[in-house]
Amino acid sequence: MRRLRQSRNPPSLEYRSVAVSDARAVAEETARASYGRLLAWISARTGDLALAEDVLSEAFRAALEHWPQTGVPKAPEAWIVTVAKRKLIDGRRRDATRNAATQSLMLAAEELECQSKADSPFPDERLKLLFICAHPAIDQSVRTPLMLQTVLGLDANRIASAFLTSPRAMSARLVRAKRKIKTAAIPFEEPSLDSLEERLLAVLDAIYAAFSTGWDTVDTAQGGELTSEAIFLAKLLTELLPEEPETWGLLSLVAHAQARRSARRQDGSYVPLNQQKIELWDHRLINIGEDALSKAWKLQRLGRFQLEAAIQSAHANSRLTAKDVSDDILVLYEKLLKSWPSVGAEIGYAAALSNANRNKDAFDVLECVDRRLVDGHQPYWAVRAHVLSALNHKPEASDAYDRAIGLSTDEAARRFLIRQKGSQV
Repeated sequence: MRRLRQSRNPPSLEYRSVAVSDARAVAEETARASYGRLLAWISARTGDLALAEDVLSEAFRAALEHWPQTGVPKAPEAWIVTVAKRKLIDGRRRDATRNAATQSLMLAAEELECQSKADSPFPDERLKLLFICAHPAIDQSVRTPLMLQTVLGLDANRIASAFLTSPRAMSARLVRAKRKIKTAAIPFEEPSLDSLEERLLAVLDAIYAAFSTGWDTVDTAQGGELTSEAIFLAKLLTELLPEEPETWGLLSLVAHAQARRSARRQDGSYVPLNQQKIELWDHRLINIGEDALSKAWKLQRLGRFQLEAAIQSAHANSRLTAKDVSDDILVLYEKLLKSWPSVGAEIGYAAALSNANRNKDAFDVLECVDRRLVDGHQPYWAVRAHVLSALNHKPEASDAYDRAIGLSTDEAARRFLIRQKGSQV
């Protein structure tokens, strides 16, 4: 394989001199901020997702090597695509598929260089890639993990943890899915409106799963970036399908949750919703959430994300108005469980029953949950501990607290549960 010479820079691109450490930081930031958009853009032009991943990875490695020496290009994304094109040309295998992909990427790189000179925004085709990953030819069980990796840049280890499987098994499934995209010749183009709607639920699930992953890592910059990207994609979905109420439901749900992000920690400790300082809430996001939910209701087709958003809206309004809306929240959970049952909804319903001082009912709900599904699920044991404590079942509550504490990966939540155990048991 011919190596990219250190003195050879992509043509027609201007550079700016920066310190070595700054150049590395820019390269890393470009990777974080642009990986999904670049992968979607290159995949759409080569028709080969796995190949696009390979050359993009090599291009980012080249950036880490070259930018500290040559300076940072004024159009970093155009530099990455141009180098990706060269990596593709320099590849060992030169079959017809690779040559065709090379021709497409050469044209694409020229197109992007022209855009960078004209200061045009880099095109964002991630939604197109999301819907490709949700194609019926892709096994349903791997659609959401595939979207999380390709579009939002999560690694197989984090995805495997979220889907309760081993990293090795998840990696194998993702490889097979990418191969299927190529062998099934799934077109890298925006599908018809009917096809979009058929695949919508998988796309909604993937965006929300990405948001939830970032939400669970509130103390890291990466967590904040992930939630912001998920909200951006949710907004794009409402623009793409404005008459689909569940797109508005998802936007409402993530906006309401994100509005409370800054209030979830105080002096490094976890703060539950009912104890958060509402002056720390982002009221602009609350308004976005309320407006999106209103638009969803007007379309008069109820869905899971709308109900979950309505629950979050009720919680927020209860704190903002000091009104007791516990009965309204219970009704919303009952509707959610009737039509879209899930373990998460059952746990949320139990917590809502406990908040309404119906702890015996909450305990009965928790007892009906399939224990095999929640054996390693921290929220279940945290709610169970609280309910058992309220029922004065001290030994059982202590055991449940120990399980929840042991399963906590967030140190702030862990400290909170330890204090709860000390005060309640």
